[in-house]
Amino acid sequence: MAKQEPTKKPIEVRTPLSDADVRSLRAGQAVLISGVLYTARDAAHKRMFEALERGEDLPFDVRGQVIYYVGPTPAPPGRVIGAAGPTTAGRMDRYTPALLARGLKGAIGKGSRSEEVKEALKAHVAVYFGGLGGAGALLARHIQTVEIIAYEDLDTEAIRRIEVADFPAVVVNDCYGGDAYADARTRWGKR
Repeated sequence: MAKQEPTKKPIEVRTPLSDADVRSLRAGQAVLISGVLYTARDAAHKRMFEALERGEDLPFDVRGQVIYYVGPTPAPPGRVIGAAGPTTAGRMDRYTPALLARGLKGAIGKGSRSEEVKEALKAHVAVYFGGLGGAGALLARHIQTVEIIAYEDLDTEAIRRIEVADFPAVVVNDCYGGDAYADARTRWGKR
């Protein structure tokens, strides 16, 4: 029987994040996030990027904040939100460095990030968390409140301010260049 490593207790993380918070995180660590997250997917990112190019303000102050790449389903009766699983982060890669430069401290999604984003995470002391793909209904149970704050016409892709409690994620890319996915490929072989 193969030897199993001891399970480590997840680290509790509270938003908004400071540089010190981000510096305390390492690739591969499990976390439970509590506090405010902002939701935004492709269409919202495109609008935010265009606003920045025009010299306009963003719909919310990104400094210290974490964006969750999600387009939740409508809330069923008795719930504040429907299924809320992460979407592929790579689709936001062209927009992410500009948001990090303005103080964004983190993002939650699924899948790998580009080298440009990884370098921007190091340069701006930020972190990328991997969400639990395929578990949208379970993740929604960690969301306590939901408020649309911008781009309501985008429907599911509107920007929402959500409050979460013990939202589970894993640090994929830390501010030191650590990459949990690359570490896993090295450890268990590329598949």
